[in-house]
Amino acid sequence: MEALVKDLQRLLITNDVNIKFVSEWTKTLKKRALEEKPLPGVSMREHVVKVVYEELEKLLGKSFVPSIGKQRILLMGIYGAGKTSSAGKLARFYSAKGLKVVLVGADVHRPAAKEQLRQLAEQVRVDFFTLDADAVGIAKKAKELSAKYDVVILDSAGRSAFDEELAKELKEAADAFKPDASFLVVSADAGQVAGKQAKQFATISKLDGVILTKFDGSGKGGGALSSVVEAGCGIAFVGTGEKMADFEVFDAPAFASRLLGFPDLKSFLEKAKSVSDEEKMEAAWDEGKLDYETFLAQLRAFKKMGPLKGVMQMMGAYDVPEEMLGKSEEKLKQFEAAVLSMTLEERKDPHLMKEASRQERVAKGSGMDQKEIKELVQQFEKANKLLKGVKKNKGLLNQLSKKFKMGA
Repeated sequence: MEALVKDLQRLLITNDVNIKFVSEWTKTLKKRALEEKPLPGVSMREHVVKVVYEELEKLLGKSFVPSIGKQRILLMGIYGAGKTSSAGKLARFYSAKGLKVVLVGADVHRPAAKEQLRQLAEQVRVDFFTLDADAVGIAKKAKELSAKYDVVILDSAGRSAFDEELAKELKEAADAFKPDASFLVVSADAGQVAGKQAKQFATISKLDGVILTKFDGSGKGGGALSSVVEAGCGIAFVGTGEKMADFEVFDAPAFASRLLGFPDLKSFLEKAKSVSDEEKMEAAWDEGKLDYETFLAQLRAFKKMGPLKGVMQMMGAYDVPEEMLGKSEEKLKQFEAAVLSMTLEERKDPHLMKEASRQERVAKGSGMDQKEIKELVQQFEKANKLLKGVKKNKGLLNQLSKKFKMGA
């Protein structure tokens, strides 16, 4: 444990993350890792990596989900961060989603900034707009472009450093443009300076996320940690190269994998989730009782044993509806959406879901028909009765436990 924590501290400090922050953060990690019991079949290293990832997710936010629809986007950042290039990449991203995009050049200070943006717009095949005016005048006109375009991306002015003049200009431009989303562009190798930048730019317009550029370099994104801590927002997009296609929506597991040097983190997290499901399943067998959380875990676990229809028939349940078997991913997703739309009380007390008013609310929350929720409740009750029957048959229970573990 000590060795792993020291390795992590060295890794973060090498990536220029604040030493005091690293010290405090790793204390929290160490406490959690030592106090929490590792899942069965999970090594100490994997257990620590899981804890580290979960803490990183709290810090950085979960994977970003971009809004796909009409919107005005303001990009901010200092010179050298890759703001204009990111504007082109962002335009390409939304254009690929079938949206009509326009890039607006409002950097009136950097020589050739507008021309660079015009060339990028041509490269990614979106429209370009600018005026021979100040930044506020361009921003006002850019707002009007929302009537013609789905996505309007404003490339604002930058400076070699944040100063009062830049702050005043950006504030006035933001007030005129009225963005639906504001992103700060930060270089991955900016280190601790990025935190200060994020805090300063957040005073101009509420930040909806950080666009991390140059993520392909040696910095690995340590500066992004500082940015998020200071600005109180997560990472939205990541630039991984110089080409317009080298641009990704932020994926928490992938980011943590690179930062931690744990390339197969995503597979491990799936494994940990699987182990958690297995524990829920075994607990349900032991107690002879299901709630809606263990219901989902049971469906996933049974699937590992082979076709669910065969498993159910082995248990003597020949008349179980096909819907309950959950063969298709689509049906399983529906079940999951319904469960996630329930309150914690409803998940733990299945009898509550017999009420029509609760079924109606869950149907709206999960995007399903109330009839489908009613059927789910009925199928759940059948599964519960089936499990109670298995509980009474010790021989069959032992047989199923062996098969379950083999399937796992």
